Formats: sequence, structure tokens, C-alpha cells
Amino acid sequence: MTSRNLAKIIAQAAFDIKGFDLNVIDLRKHTSFADFFVIVNGRSDRQVQAICNNILEKTKAKKESPNGVEGYNAGHWILIDFVSVVVHVFYEETRDFYALDKLWGDAPSVDFKLK
Repeated sequence: MTSRNLAKIIAQAAFDIKGFDLNVIDLRKHTSFADFFVIVNGRSDRQVQAICNNILEKTKAKKESPNGVEGYNAGHWILIDFVSVVVHVFYEETRDFYALDKLWGDAPSVDFKLK
């Protein structure tokens, strides 16, 4: 599976659980450690965990598994590392504090037209 297709599956899985402020950043011309960042917010620690769970379920169904998952128990910032796609599921205030979108502001966002 291409990294772009994986990023789309992840974005859709987050969207399905009502994740908001979804941003898929194309890093392919900007860094060598990942092709895409998928950044999304949840409104509570439980929703952040639910978004993570759905991402893991949907990617497992496609025979994709992460290299690692960090921050699940706290539910404020869960990082899911699929190597070519790195997922950041944030509790709203935590995302504002770290401002990852601004760090990669010169990289283009991808609009997958999710349903």
C-alpha cells in the first residue's frame, strides 16, 4: 500500500469518529523520516482514544500495523507511527500548545474529500 493510501485510510478512520481540525500534511519533499503527518483533534481524552482505536482497527483490516503507539493512557497526545505515515491525535488544547501544523507550514496539506 502506498503511503498516500495509508494516510487516506487513517484520515477517514479519524473522521468517522468525529475527529475535527483534520490536517494531512505531505512531507515527501520536506523530510526523509515520514511521507505524511495526519493530525487530528478530539474533544476529550476518551474521544482521542476512540479515534486512535478506530485508526488501529481500520489499518489492521488492511494488514497495516504501526511500529509503535505512544501516549494512549493519558489521551492528550497519541502518536501512532506507521513509519511512512505518522499520526498525531490530540486533545484540543494540547494541539494548540505544540502547534505542529505551524512547524510544517511550508509543506502542503492534502484534501482527501472524506465522507
